[in-house]
Amino acid sequence: MEEHSMIIKRRDDNQCFSEPNMANSSRIQNVVPRPGFSALHRLRKKRKGQRVKDPLDDLLLKTLTSQRAMEERFLQMEERRFQRDLDVEERRMQLEQRRFELEREHEFRMFSVFAQMLSILKQSHNGSSSSLAMPRGLDFNQALSEIAGMAGGGGDLQEARAVQPGRPLAERRIDLHGFCNSGEFQRSPYLSARGNIANIFRGSTEEGYKAYHADKYDEDKNPNGIINFGTSENKLCFDLMSKRLTQTDMNLMEPPLLQYPDWKGHMFLREEVARFLTYYCKAPAPLKAENVIVLNGCGSLFSALATVLCDPGEAVLIATPFYGGITQSVFLYGNVKLVYAYLDSKITGTSTRPFQLTVDKLEKALQDARAEGVTVRALILLNPQNPLGDIYSLSELQDYLEFAKRHELHVIVDEIYMLSVFDESATFHSVLGMDRLPDPQRTHVMWGISKDFAVSGIRFGTLYTENQDVANAVASLCYFHGVCGPVQHKVAQLLRDRDWINQVYLRANHARLKAAHTYVTDELKTLGVPFLNRNAGFFVWIDFRKYLRTGTFEEEMLLWRRFLDNKVLLSCGKAFECSEPGWFRIIFADKTHRLQLGMQRIRKVLEEREQEILAEAKEQPCQSDQDGKTDSTDEVIFVSRHQEPTCAGSSNLGDLIGLLQQQMRSSDWLQKNTAEQFAQEKPEIYDVFSKLVGKQ
Repeated sequence: MEEHSMIIKRRDDNQCFSEPNMANSSRIQNVVPRPGFSALHRLRKKRKGQRVKDPLDDLLLKTLTSQRAMEERFLQMEERRFQRDLDVEERRMQLEQRRFELEREHEFRMFSVFAQMLSILKQSHNGSSSSLAMPRGLDFNQALSEIAGMAGGGGDLQEARAVQPGRPLAERRIDLHGFCNSGEFQRSPYLSARGNIANIFRGSTEEGYKAYHADKYDEDKNPNGIINFGTSENKLCFDLMSKRLTQTDMNLMEPPLLQYPDWKGHMFLREEVARFLTYYCKAPAPLKAENVIVLNGCGSLFSALATVLCDPGEAVLIATPFYGGITQSVFLYGNVKLVYAYLDSKITGTSTRPFQLTVDKLEKALQDARAEGVTVRALILLNPQNPLGDIYSLSELQDYLEFAKRHELHVIVDEIYMLSVFDESATFHSVLGMDRLPDPQRTHVMWGISKDFAVSGIRFGTLYTENQDVANAVASLCYFHGVCGPVQHKVAQLLRDRDWINQVYLRANHARLKAAHTYVTDELKTLGVPFLNRNAGFFVWIDFRKYLRTGTFEEEMLLWRRFLDNKVLLSCGKAFECSEPGWFRIIFADKTHRLQLGMQRIRKVLEEREQEILAEAKEQPCQSDQDGKTDSTDEVIFVSRHQEPTCAGSSNLGDLIGLLQQQMRSSDWLQKNTAEQFAQEKPEIYDVFSKLVGKQ
């Protein structure tokens, strides 16, 4: 019991330390702190402060920060390496694709050379000169059937007949590559003959323009992109034009501008155009607004005039080289032929110049075309001339117009670069400034703002003709080629601002064009490259013939592609129907940094090409270039030596054998494409060869 009582007593004693009692005890302690507590607290706070400032803590913090930075840097490097691997793989795929394309092109050339050789051998054996070819400018059904036949392997893919002077139609040839890619042609059942021709019509201009827009150079966003020296645009005056076109007087929006206008154009604009042309063309009498017609660009004017002046199958006469867009405007739109008066670079006397247009050349081209049964209705003159930059004198213009009058030909005069003569030593003469026109009813003058005012994106062209029948017929087509009202207002405001044009714009534009032209031509002189020295337009006509292995348009196209692969777009001579392979047009109306970079890329291509040709020449010492026969003049800078061009259509068996030898040396095509392999892999080609060989 005593033990039990003691346990109960202890339990009671423990109850003295229950929660309330402990709370009371805490309060007591708070009131009366235990001895030494504050000193211990201060010691702990002191130790805590010392731990924060401990150097080991700082070192640990820096180590962790450095580790995090290294990890982030490592991740960035891994991402860059991964991106670089992707870029390398993409580049490898592009090179592989390009190699495959080059092999296909080489096979095509080899097959074509073989076919030409066999064809010549067959003709010499049978005494026949017939061959499968496409007359240039035939009606669309005939042209389409010929192309379809060639695409099927039954004809010569490299050459086709054309309306060329001096030779019978059956023997005239022209490279078809500039016209279309017939090897890939498949006639669409959904299109007419005209539609199929338009569908396959393409050349270096369209191909290069498409590549440029897919990989356009930008100084910040795409510095390795393509620099465009091929499209004739003035990129020097954006600052001036953007400022003028955004001023308050340009921003008018009235109901008549949003409604259908007179299809010839609003009268306020036609009156302003008449006053503008009277002033700048130095017309002897004020021009009349009723003779003015407004369309959306000079390309539309070419199409409309070809349609109303010629019937399908008839022709217009033009000197080559010429701006290639005319072919699309005239041929594709209205099935109108182009008869060429071929100009060449040879100088025949002290009073002549390279690529000079003469009445004798026009007469010969016209008579040859008529002898072939071709009806020629009109003559096209480009003044200043694109791509040559020539400016015709008054006496020359008089001679051309008199020639047209004798043969009752309409004359379409394109003066779209008339205000882009940038040197005071050169004088432009407009047809509208002549005291007397030989045949006013058949003389029609075109002009637009895209070139002279550096706004090619604003589609505006104007025609001046005194022939009201022609004016009314063209006006009927303006329904399809009209200019919207707000643009007509802006153009009228621009043309009437004579002070700004003369004192601000033309002065600055001419100075900038001249400086850019000087830079490019100085670079060409340094490279020793011949060129035509002219003072109008945006272009320089350059002689790259010495950089061709052979004087063929195939070699010209290879050089053009070489430039494009090195990210600079030029226009080759074939795009202008030049008769001499190796001529190129370069556009210089561009900013200085683009000109510098573009010329560096051109220099690189030419130096590489020259080294390749020299290496090949060492292997074949018996083959050497001939001296250029053109003398140096003030107008043409001819330096160095160049290869004499082969005349278009003059291929003979010796030339083809030489070309075949060169192709054989440049690849192992023959080793990879034996007769046995053809028989197994390409029996249709083997059968063609077997039949041709069996007929020899």
